[in-house]
Amino acid sequence: MAIVATCLVSLLVCCGLAWWQWDRFTSANGTFQNLGYVLQWPLFGLFPAFMFWRIRKLRQKAEADGPGNEKQPEVPAPRPRPDVPKPEQDEDEELAAYNRYLRELNARDQQAAE
Repeated sequence: MAIVATCLVSLLVCCGLAWWQWDRFTSANGTFQNLGYVLQWPLFGLFPAFMFWRIRKLRQKAEADGPGNEKQPEVPAPRPRPDVPKPEQDEDEELAAYNRYLRELNARDQQAAE
């Protein structure tokens, strides 16, 4: 209820400022900048109401999805790049040997932790 009251007060204050700018625009020393403010102030006044509406809508959507219904973002599989040369057989053997070494180190760490 306080948020709605704040939104209404904001709108009333900003409409009052728009009226003040309109009076300045229609006076002898008014400029088109004052006319721009006449159009701008009501938008400033409506912004808190828009944010309240948007937050409420997002909260309703989150409640409708539920805590167990979070969707995991789909990650596309990487596509092969034509500008990157494919590894040669020797590089694959080196990589396989390195991966075997890493598995051995991991197994030793697991045994030491037990």
